[in-house]
Amino acid sequence: MTTLDELAQALEAGADIVLLDKMEIGDLRKAVAMTDGRALLEASGGVMLESVAAIAATGVHLISVGALTHSASRFDISLDIDFLDTL
Repeated sequence: MTTLDELAQALEAGADIVLLDKMEIGDLRKAVAMTDGRALLEASGGVMLESVAAIAATGVHLISVGALTHSASRFDISLDIDFLDTL
Protein backbone atom coordinates (compact mmCIF):
# COMPACT_ATOMS: atom_id res chain seq x y z
CA MET A 1 0.00 0.00 0.00
CA THR A 2 1.30 3.44 -0.83
CA THR A 3 -1.64 5.51 0.39
CA LEU A 4 -3.97 5.61 3.37
CA ASP A 5 -6.92 5.06 1.00
CA GLU A 6 -5.36 1.78 -0.17
CA LEU A 7 -4.82 0.80 3.46
CA ALA A 8 -8.51 1.46 4.21
CA GLN A 9 -9.48 -0.79 1.30
CA ALA A 10 -7.14 -3.55 2.48
CA LEU A 11 -8.51 -3.40 6.02
CA GLU A 12 -12.07 -3.43 4.72
CA ALA A 13 -11.22 -6.55 2.70
CA GLY A 14 -9.93 -8.24 5.87
CA ALA A 15 -6.17 -8.07 5.35
CA ASP A 16 -4.29 -9.13 8.47
CA ILE A 17 -0.81 -8.05 7.29
CA VAL A 18 -0.18 -4.93 5.23
CA LEU A 19 3.03 -3.68 3.61
CA LEU A 20 3.25 0.11 3.74
CA ASP A 21 5.51 1.10 0.86
CA LYS A 22 7.44 4.39 0.78
CA MET A 23 5.15 6.18 3.24
CA GLU A 24 6.25 9.31 5.05
CA ILE A 25 6.60 9.18 8.86
CA GLY A 26 3.38 11.14 9.35
CA ASP A 27 1.43 8.75 7.14
CA LEU A 28 2.91 5.77 8.96
CA ARG A 29 1.60 7.21 12.25
CA LYS A 30 -1.83 7.72 10.66
CA ALA A 31 -1.77 4.16 9.31
CA VAL A 32 -1.03 2.74 12.77
CA ALA A 33 -3.89 4.74 14.31
CA MET A 34 -6.23 3.83 11.46
CA THR A 35 -5.43 0.12 11.74
CA ASP A 36 -5.94 0.12 15.52
CA GLY A 37 -4.40 -3.33 15.95
CA ARG A 38 -6.54 -5.05 13.28
CA ALA A 39 -3.49 -5.95 11.16
CA LEU A 40 0.27 -6.21 11.34
CA LEU A 41 1.94 -3.32 9.56
CA GLU A 42 5.30 -3.48 7.82
CA ALA A 43 7.12 -0.34 6.69
CA SER A 44 9.22 -0.80 3.57
CA GLY A 45 10.65 1.12 0.67
CA GLY A 46 13.20 3.85 1.06
CA VAL A 47 14.07 2.76 4.59
CA MET A 48 17.62 3.64 5.55
CA LEU A 49 19.49 2.52 8.65
CA GLU A 50 19.41 6.14 9.82
CA SER A 51 15.60 6.27 9.69
CA VAL A 52 14.78 2.97 11.42
CA ALA A 53 14.39 4.50 14.91
CA ALA A 54 11.97 7.17 13.68
CA ILE A 55 9.97 4.59 11.74
CA ALA A 56 9.86 2.24 14.75
CA ALA A 57 8.53 5.12 16.87
CA THR A 58 5.43 5.27 14.64
CA GLY A 59 4.26 1.94 16.02
CA VAL A 60 4.57 -0.26 12.93
CA HIS A 61 5.23 -3.90 13.76
CA LEU A 62 7.89 -4.69 11.14
CA ILE A 63 10.47 -2.72 9.18
CA SER A 64 12.23 -3.92 6.01
CA VAL A 65 15.61 -2.34 5.34
CA GLY A 66 16.71 -3.04 1.79
CA ALA A 67 19.99 -1.23 2.44
CA LEU A 68 21.12 -4.30 4.37
CA THR A 69 21.38 -6.19 1.09
CA HIS A 70 21.52 -3.81 -1.87
CA SER A 71 23.89 -1.30 -0.23
CA ALA A 72 26.11 -3.69 1.68
CA SER A 73 29.84 -3.59 1.14
CA ARG A 74 31.48 -6.50 -0.61
CA PHE A 75 33.48 -8.98 1.35
CA ASP A 76 35.38 -11.58 -0.63
CA ILE A 77 36.02 -14.78 1.26
CA SER A 78 36.73 -18.33 0.25
CA LEU A 79 36.97 -21.62 2.06
CA ASP A 80 39.36 -24.33 0.98
CA ILE A 81 39.01 -27.80 2.45
CA ASP A 82 41.71 -30.37 1.91
CA PHE A 83 40.16 -33.79 2.46
CA LEU A 84 43.36 -35.67 1.67
CA ASP A 85 44.92 -34.60 4.97
CA THR A 86 42.11 -36.26 6.92
CA LEU A 87 42.69 -39.78 5.54
